[in-house]
Amino acid sequence: MAKTYDAIIIGGGHNGLVAAAYLARAGKSALVLEKRYLVGGAAVTEEINPGFKYTVASYVVSLLRPEIIRDLQLAKHGLTILPLPSTFTPMLNGDYIAFWDDHDKTRREIYRHSPKDADVYDEYGRAMYHMARAVKPILSMIPPDITALSFGDLRGLAALGGHMASLGEDKFRGLYKLMTMSAADFLEEWFECEPLKATKSASGIIGTFMGPRSPGSAYVLLHHYMGEIDGAFRAWGFAKGGTGGISEAIASAAKSLGAEVRCNAGVSQVIIKNGQAVGVALESGEEIYAKVILSGLDPKRTFLKLIESKELPNDFLDAIRRFKIQGSSGKVNLSLSELPNFTAMPGMGPHLRGAMSISPTLDHLERAYDDAKYGEFSRQPYIDCIIPSLIDPHMAPPGKHVMSCFVQYAPYNLNGGWDEAKREAFGDAVINTLEQFAPNIKRAILHRQVLSPWDIENSMGLTEGNIFHGELLLHQLFFLRPTPAWADYRTPLRSFYQCGSGTHPGGGIMGANGRLAALEVLKEWRQ
Repeated sequence: MAKTYDAIIIGGGHNGLVAAAYLARAGKSALVLEKRYLVGGAAVTEEINPGFKYTVASYVVSLLRPEIIRDLQLAKHGLTILPLPSTFTPMLNGDYIAFWDDHDKTRREIYRHSPKDADVYDEYGRAMYHMARAVKPILSMIPPDITALSFGDLRGLAALGGHMASLGEDKFRGLYKLMTMSAADFLEEWFECEPLKATKSASGIIGTFMGPRSPGSAYVLLHHYMGEIDGAFRAWGFAKGGTGGISEAIASAAKSLGAEVRCNAGVSQVIIKNGQAVGVALESGEEIYAKVILSGLDPKRTFLKLIESKELPNDFLDAIRRFKIQGSSGKVNLSLSELPNFTAMPGMGPHLRGAMSISPTLDHLERAYDDAKYGEFSRQPYIDCIIPSLIDPHMAPPGKHVMSCFVQYAPYNLNGGWDEAKREAFGDAVINTLEQFAPNIKRAILHRQVLSPWDIENSMGLTEGNIFHGELLLHQLFFLRPTPAWADYRTPLRSFYQCGSGTHPGGGIMGANGRLAALEVLKEWRQ
């Protein structure tokens, strides 16, 4: 007789792996089913070009919750996060601005561009720190249903109200502004230096179909501000072995706790009986049964692809169809024979060990968005680059390097659709833009991998290639993510849960979604 599991988790992305690990830690039998040959979802490392290891999609880490690292003892399973010590922004006039891990050095750098901005930089940092701290407890809250009158939801509302009241008037007003303003407008209240404003505002557009002047982008900026590494708030790092190293560490922890992980095991359908999820059917035809099913896939793929529409309420299906998932990001990964040589800061230097942000002005970012608004990829895109091989030498052969380029904008709904020619033209636009700042980049390229949102969707199973499983917009956050009344990881089907980035608290390599979903399942079993 076939084994019945306590839980089946659809999708071996980092949230699915975290959910499995927490369920196994509680003594439950958990099975992760992953369609691809390796786990990780968008957090994978692959050797596309022999000897060169690419962080194919996701490439940096900061948001991974400290409690997950502790609870799952991820360091024992190989997780090592190496700091990214700087952000370097070259300018078209040959100058640059840089933000270093040395605070005084950063202030002197800003002073070189604007004494006024140097004077307010610390105050801005404190304000953002307090705003991030104000939001941080919400990351660990189960979103209450504000229309329900159950004891649990009323208690959740009381906890939320108490937390908001504890912020005080100034912090609450600041948080409200961040939730509703554009990143550009918010930053222009603080600074005058153009490359400073542009580089900071870039955190407000990453992974979302908005420009720096779009209302709501300030929250995305705050979302990216909430990370921490080894207790250092607002720190960003690179996982040894790439982001695939994070996924492998979580998978190793889950297996050590008793979870099973199966690759090459794509799920074609969730089996429903009398309104209850009881199992899954694999693409191979095999059926596997469990007491509960959790989906780490995005909401559209979960409810519109894996479940027959007759099994779900029409109003719920309509809400899922309206849930905004817009692919806006592409990725270009490069194998290099030599390091990029930036005109603004020639030669080898510490600026190459951190992030290199092609964000010289707010207009540069907004014009890149203008192209995407009208169905074209950006001719002069925003590019966020790192050189993993300078941080972890095992990522490339001796004397060679890999360069990871996260790019906006590349709209999923490109005029005329994506094909090989348009993909390569997009890659050319990225390289041509880089060449304006690092003239040797073309001759240094040994191999390149260009990924459009269409490629990301088809290879990694993300609807429209959206890395957050859905836009981080005010009407799609907290108790509205992905839909009102179903933001607590449960669904209209009994024994069926969500645990992916389309749930609260959103996207990024965070793991909070998987952890909170698993805790809700365990709470349900205890009742």
